Amino acid sequence: MESRKLVQKTLTFDSPERIPRQVWILPWAEKHYPESVHWLHNIYPDDIVPAPAVYKESLGTVGDRYGFGTYIDEWGCVFNNSQSGIIGIVREPLVANWKDLDKFNAPESVLSLDREEVNAFCKKSDQFVIAGTVQRPFERFQFIRTMEQGLIDLMEQPPELFVLLDRIHDLYRKEVEVWARTDVDAISLMDDWGAQNAMITSPDIFRRIFKPMYREYVEIARHYGKYVFMHSDGYIMNIIPDLIEIGIDALNSQIFCMGVKELGELCRGEITFWGEIDRQQLLSYGSREDIVQAVHEVWHGLYAEGGVIAQCEFGLEAKPENIFTVFETWDSLSESMRKE
Repeated sequence: MESRKLVQKTLTFDSPERIPRQVWILPWAEKHYPESVHWLHNIYPDDIVPAPAVYKESLGTVGDRYGFGTYIDEWGCVFNNSQSGIIGIVREPLVANWKDLDKFNAPESVLSLDREEVNAFCKKSDQFVIAGTVQRPFERFQFIRTMEQGLIDLMEQPPELFVLLDRIHDLYRKEVEVWARTDVDAISLMDDWGAQNAMITSPDIFRRIFKPMYREYVEIARHYGKYVFMHSDGYIMNIIPDLIEIGIDALNSQIFCMGVKELGELCRGEITFWGEIDRQQLLSYGSREDIVQAVHEVWHGLYAEGGVIAQCEFGLEAKPENIFTVFETWDSLSESMRKE
């Protein structure tokens, strides 16, 4: 079965022939373990891939997103990175005072997507293709104001806050539509809502301010027949039912942070778990037996004739042998499925 159909059957709980795969390779892994990355792609090829983000207009970025030093993104946000191979942190606000809001403009250049290039990529691939960019209103707002000031803004809620959020959301709506009009299979949302044991802000703020934004993105995607994938780090148990309600198809989250058993009891069979195996402890420090046990835990706790994608992140300090064991174990489970 081709990868695209395999992922579709997984998303619709239609008994796929095997568990689809995707590994997220961070530049850190490419720098430190290039041979392992090469063999991983060859032995366990991805069933899900991002489309190329090719634009007809320059986005005006400066520097290397994953390089040491300073990177300026298409919005003008400045990221400072103290270590190559990972993403930096915004320390200086783009809009420091609300009086500067009049000077702020969202980057219309991201709407100049080269649809022909994207469609050509999709046509020649039998993999499931996700949009090559993400919509992230909660994080984008923090990049513009800094995380610390952004959380204060959400508590105080001055009128200017909603002006800024409306500008962010307006561009993201347009960007979702631009991508949804291509031949990609899904659009992708991304906002980190969780800390280790609780949400960064209250579920009520999520529901009142940001959930309606996500709902609009999903509605646009559905209009064009697209699936919707989303990533969010941390403990987000409180809002997963909301994500299901608005129509998120697949969620990449830190399931071990929340508890695999607890997640299964909450929403098994209602949303596809797009990974992951714990990257905080297991992938870096776990034994082979730990990794095998973790994969089996996900399988038994979350699989429901679909609804699980074998995904993990080959990132900072992860051991290559543990990454290989993740996919080896998933493939072994898939083989058991075919024999049943």
